[in-house]
Amino acid sequence: MAPQRFHEQFDQIQRSLPDVPLAMGPDDSAEFIYEKGVVLARDGEEAQVVEDAVRSHFTATEGLVPDQVRRAGPHTNRSGITRIRVGDPGEGGRAADHAVAGALRALRETEGRAGRRLVSRNHVVSIAVNACPGDEPVPVARTEQPNPAPAPAAEDPGGRVGVLVIDTGLTHDYRSYPLLARTRGDVQVRETDDEGVLQQYVGHGTFIAGLVAAVAPHTDVTVRGTLNDAGAILESEFGERLFDAVEDGWPDIISLSAGTSNGRLDGLLGVAAFMEELRVHDTLLVAAAGNNASAAPFWPAAYASSPDHADAVLSVGALRGDGEFGACFSNHGPWVKVYAPGERLVSALTGFDTPVPYVYQHSTYETCRYGFTYSCTCRSPRHTGVLSEAQQTPPGKPDQVMFEGLASWSGTSFATPVAAGLVAAHMTENRVGDPRAAARELLAVHADFAEVRGAHVPALLPPTWRPVPVGPS
Repeated sequence: MAPQRFHEQFDQIQRSLPDVPLAMGPDDSAEFIYEKGVVLARDGEEAQVVEDAVRSHFTATEGLVPDQVRRAGPHTNRSGITRIRVGDPGEGGRAADHAVAGALRALRETEGRAGRRLVSRNHVVSIAVNACPGDEPVPVARTEQPNPAPAPAAEDPGGRVGVLVIDTGLTHDYRSYPLLARTRGDVQVRETDDEGVLQQYVGHGTFIAGLVAAVAPHTDVTVRGTLNDAGAILESEFGERLFDAVEDGWPDIISLSAGTSNGRLDGLLGVAAFMEELRVHDTLLVAAAGNNASAAPFWPAAYASSPDHADAVLSVGALRGDGEFGACFSNHGPWVKVYAPGERLVSALTGFDTPVPYVYQHSTYETCRYGFTYSCTCRSPRHTGVLSEAQQTPPGKPDQVMFEGLASWSGTSFATPVAAGLVAAHMTENRVGDPRAAARELLAVHADFAEVRGAHVPALLPPTWRPVPVGPS
């Protein structure tokens, strides 16, 4: 992990959720973020079991207050999850964290007898460049081509594949980008601050939509603003928002560049109901593996390794610029089923109509934060950022750039729509109606191979993608 950047982003996420006291876990390590003083349980009898067990444990444990254990408001949403307050975040110090840990301990024996998890932290789910970003967007001249370049637009075969991007929404000028002429969806509410400077992660959904459209031109792309402008949402709300995104119908493919690790191997309580619903539909969920350079499962992508969901979920890691090895930041492990280019891709951002300024949030490093020796996005291109300056003062003032439409950006967030687009294109070109069957065929017949942490892994490389030099390695 790279704790400096994670801590910088923790502060940013906390500012985006001002009414939700947050903590890092486990034990202040930079692995995941969660709500202080609250745990999750399934609605109904299980929630009552959790309440009773926690209250009993707190009664017998010095320093824990049983009277604080209660439901945190009514709960009627489709995710079937109840928030249970077990501590007062306003007490300060580590009291609320201690209460959450105590609640988890209180259910261990009961969970063992039940054979499944009954209680969980309320994790923060964030876009996969958020908690530990691959990098920040870099302006690209209007004269340059997207990468991947637009696939040749053969005659429209009809029966277009539908791809739903669940992300941060679209920038106001996205239709000025020709590839997005047929894209529709939610427009971001607030793109700039009071001084007209682009806010962090604005354009994330637009960039992703541009990648899908480039790889699979005969595709109907819809972008939903499921995540707030900072790209972060509580697990207790995330499942409901996923259901909202498919309320008008389940698409062929969902491209999801968000998630969290949780220190466990059994998924997220907050999305369990959605994942069960996914099983009975024909939709393929293509999900980002995350940017923690870790083998720890990142959810929902890691459902790809679950026997119950393996056919419905395709987890995607990122390759570095040359496509031969894994990107330094990419999560990895047997739960990551395929890798795609995810470093220094070029797609639409904003500024097509009027150039938009952006101030970098993170400073680059002298060396790769994960120990790699190639010229990765950790250290190039050089810039000084606002959030890094707050943590430790680097030389110089934060750098400002201007976006005029296109950007270069890196992360498993962007490898994911590349893979989703390739599945969509395979469906169109081969008249395959089932996206899950198309994904299986694509991996079995058309996958290349790359090396990630010493392992040879399947890799999907778009025909129009251009490798980017990576420097010495």
